[in-house]
Amino acid sequence: MTNFYVINGRKLKQLSIIILAAFFTAGILYIENFSNQPVFSTKDGPRAIYKGEGSNKEVALSFDISWGDEKALPILDLLKQNGVTGVTFFLSASWAERHPDIVKRIVEDGHEIGSMGYAYENYRDLEDLKVKRDILKSLDVFEKLEVKKVNLLRPPKGAFDKRVLEIANSLGFTVVHWSVDSHDLINPGKEIIVDNVTKNLSNGDIILLHASDSAKQTEDALPEIIQFIKDKGYEISSVTELINNTKAKSKEVQ
Repeated sequence: MTNFYVINGRKLKQLSIIILAAFFTAGILYIENFSNQPVFSTKDGPRAIYKGEGSNKEVALSFDISWGDEKALPILDLLKQNGVTGVTFFLSASWAERHPDIVKRIVEDGHEIGSMGYAYENYRDLEDLKVKRDILKSLDVFEKLEVKKVNLLRPPKGAFDKRVLEIANSLGFTVVHWSVDSHDLINPGKEIIVDNVTKNLSNGDIILLHASDSAKQTEDALPEIIQFIKDKGYEISSVTELINNTKAKSKEVQ
């Protein structure tokens, strides 16, 4: 009888080890999988802004530009025709240095400029030093173009993690994501782009649009988007105004 319990005790110990190993492996897989998801903040560290608190009836329009020279000016014209200022344009600095006249027009029209780095490479694939160099190189370009106070960063392709957040913060940048994705980059049709923006729009939203040449339907969708925003009584604010006027929201990683 004693041997029976000793044998089963050993088996139980072995089983416990197997179970613990399985949990450990599952935990590692979970962490690796989770690290591939967008990270909006660390527990007590830097955070990425994705939305205003929502106490004010305002939204932010944001446009990403990384290549092309055909779509940016018509979109700027549409914004001007509709009396819209204070839009935030996130620019790849390599694009900006090739199109200084458009950058100048963005500033002259009363819009805000944020950075998407220089080379438009996925920061999560780069070493720390390369990320820092890319951000600083973009800042140098904007300074040469006489664009002041560029302290908003939208990492290329919207890809970032805790490490990128910490690097950006160390360089004085606030990482900006979005709460409303128009999906205009895949050119799903004007009506779908409008619907993607307007169907669940709420106070404090940051709207993602594109003014690169690959976004072929954004220009057509923009007038209806602007009209909807105005009809619903929203004020269009820059991302900086949204951050300064409200307690901006971030999603925290536990």
